[in-house]
Amino acid sequence: MYEDLFERLSRSKFRSRFHLKDKDKQYVVDKGIETIREHAKDLINKKIAAAFIANDGKQTPTKGHPVFIAQHATACCCRGCLEKWHHIKPGNELTDQEKQYVVEVIMKWIDKEMEGYVDQEKKEELAGQKKKDGRSDREKKEEYEQLKFDFDNLH
Repeated sequence: MYEDLFERLSRSKFRSRFHLKDKDKQYVVDKGIETIREHAKDLINKKIAAAFIANDGKQTPTKGHPVFIAQHATACCCRGCLEKWHHIKPGNELTDQEKQYVVEVIMKWIDKEMEGYVDQEKKEELAGQKKKDGRSDREKKEEYEQLKFDFDNLH
């Protein structure tokens, strides 16, 4: 359903430059995807759902929350962009169906951005910095070398 939209957005020099940074992705992991979805619903209701927005085109920051970044990447940042990219006319409050659509577009983009992301704790674990017993590979090797030294000196 969204393939055509995401293809068109990918051809936009402006839209395609937006990506989640590692800190944004870690925020998504830490908060959980359902919390991010709730944030998206709340931000859509507060920022773009009204029929008329005095500062339309300037109401959505470009950083500070994964949803803000997703709004710009998906052209869900203001009523002007919703009209141009999604054919949702301004001048009327967004319907529940339109709000749901906007949230789904944003969440689909965030899901795509999260593909292949390994959170910081997993990265540390995979890098051998933090194993289940809390010791790094280096610490285990040092302990092994000490035990080996002690054993060798017994003979």
